[in-house]
Amino acid sequence: MSTPYRQIRAVYTEETITVYQAYDPDIAGPAVAAQRFVPPFKRERMTWIKPSFLWMMYRCGWAAKPGQARVLAVEIARDGFEWALAHSCPSHHGRDAGPADRAAWAERLRRSPVRVQWDPERDLGLNPLPYRSIQIGLSREAVHRYADEWTVSITDVTDRVRDVHAAVRSGDRAAALLPEERPYPLPPALADAVGARAV
Repeated sequence: MSTPYRQIRAVYTEETITVYQAYDPDIAGPAVAAQRFVPPFKRERMTWIKPSFLWMMYRCGWAAKPGQARVLAVEIARDGFEWALAHSCPSHHGRDAGPADRAAWAERLRRSPVRVQWDPERDLGLNPLPYRSIQIGLSREAVHRYADEWTVSITDVTDRVRDVHAAVRSGDRAAALLPEERPYPLPPALADAVGARAV
């Protein structure tokens, strides 16, 4: 069975979903210690959360890129995650949109506290796959809700990242070390809102 072009895949329970972020140790350390995002984490900046472990690896270069040396698995409430999707706007308007549609999209983008974009999912070699993974950008009200209400736990998974990367480089069975991501049961209205296929 082929993977739908746009589908949210994640580690989740009945109440929570896990997303990933990568930070400098100065931000990651206090966040793990406090189990919530605290200064020097900046709420004034848009913060991007990613349910895909391998897309996070692509973005942070297996925790080797400057400012992304610590990878965090952030378990958040599913109702918060779904609130974010319901209050989101695509980062880019459709290519075939007319002037009126582009104007409506621009106004929606200005008003929305959440942006979503779909980028190619990645394999263990970080090569693009023929289907997409969602990235969710939180700003304004959404980033405050994320930091104050939605976060259930923050776990530093940098050692796991290094173990997976080492297995990839050695040719070992790296796939067995990956988090078990499953299609997320997105309600049809939310699937429509973000342009995903409902499960």
